[in-house]
Amino acid sequence: MEKQQQSLIVKNGVNYLIPFILVTFCFALWGFANDITNPMVKAFSKIFRMSVTDGTLVQVAFYGGYFCMAFPAAIFIRKFSYKAGVLMGLGLYATGALLFFPAKAIGIYGCFLIAYFIMTCGLSFLETSCNPYILTMGPAETATRRLNMAQCFNPCGSIIGMFVAMNFIQAKLNPMSSDERALLSDTEFEALKDADLSVLISPYLIIGLVIVCMLLLMRFTKMPKIGDANHDIHFLVTIKRIFALKYYREGVIAQFFYVGAQIMCWTFIIQYGTRVFMAEGMDEQAAEVLSQRFNIFAMLFFICSRFIATFLMKYVKPAMLLAIFGVLAMVFTLGVIGFQDRLGVYCLVCVSGCMSLMFPTIYGIALDGLGDDAKFGAAGLIMAILGGSVLPPLQAMIIDEGTLMGMPATNISFVLPLICFLVVTAYGYRIHLKKHL
Repeated sequence: MEKQQQSLIVKNGVNYLIPFILVTFCFALWGFANDITNPMVKAFSKIFRMSVTDGTLVQVAFYGGYFCMAFPAAIFIRKFSYKAGVLMGLGLYATGALLFFPAKAIGIYGCFLIAYFIMTCGLSFLETSCNPYILTMGPAETATRRLNMAQCFNPCGSIIGMFVAMNFIQAKLNPMSSDERALLSDTEFEALKDADLSVLISPYLIIGLVIVCMLLLMRFTKMPKIGDANHDIHFLVTIKRIFALKYYREGVIAQFFYVGAQIMCWTFIIQYGTRVFMAEGMDEQAAEVLSQRFNIFAMLFFICSRFIATFLMKYVKPAMLLAIFGVLAMVFTLGVIGFQDRLGVYCLVCVSGCMSLMFPTIYGIALDGLGDDAKFGAAGLIMAILGGSVLPPLQAMIIDEGTLMGMPATNISFVLPLICFLVVTAYGYRIHLKKHL
């Protein structure tokens, strides 16, 4: 056991256990933000009496922050250090979360979108800093395994986010259905909206205070200055150099489609499950809460699968394992599309298990051998998170159609994740052929 631990977090006689733990905790913190937010598409749609498409502006603002701040974050990290990038990320994260209080006081949907955008500018700093930081905390030979291990704690935060969303937001919102809300007078609507927003913002304010505490802890802890020797910024030259690498360029594309698939599956399981459970006779709120419970089951499967995948990487090359999991994801997504009862929900849960290794494995493969260029390479991969902003609104537009080709539009909409998994599978298989055959 000791030998395995040293092979992961000991390099040149230096043990990086404490820094590894602190940075890994940040993975859980942004996992919380991601998965308390996904169900908010449905919640905001009800609270503000909007369509699903308008509700997905939450995702546009959320993942748009990742896109806009990735390269500025990389430049900041190159100029200062990984630790400075983590601190900046935590500061912006806390600021965005605490802005939910004035957003609620104003009561305008756009104010919440601004708060989400600022929060995810912080998450962009965190992911641009923490992912390559983890890659450096040990031998290069175990970098992908080490990142998969750290990423195992990301869904732990996601589970907590989902649990909080289900029990402290969705279950406590007024049970009045969307159709009933549409009949309210303006005065009644404003009173109901204010009460529901008070429920919605509380967890964000609490996590904001938690992030402030984490910021102070990280600030006064001595962290290693790995890969921080070169502070020269040659932005265009570096970008041209890394994008000339085919395996990196294709990795950015694969990451764009993977993140899009992940966010679509974890966001619209609420709409998918709600339709199935209401067809069984449940009221809308009960169906939403049960759908979120299945979302938590999906995340638990995701966590277990990630630990299994990390273990399997000792015996199967990461790129090949990525391709295998991609094929399985496509098979289960076909079930999501084809089944119109609980079997479809079960298949959607299984898709999460297949997604478990995709993000860190694509990340590790794409950054392999980049050296100090990994700071800008990481930014390109974080910008690819834009897929979580671009693709969900397309799926929401399909869902808003109600019925397509005689089938529920919710089912048909999962053709989009199917296409995404095809791209990921092709990337894994092509890299495997290039490196190992």
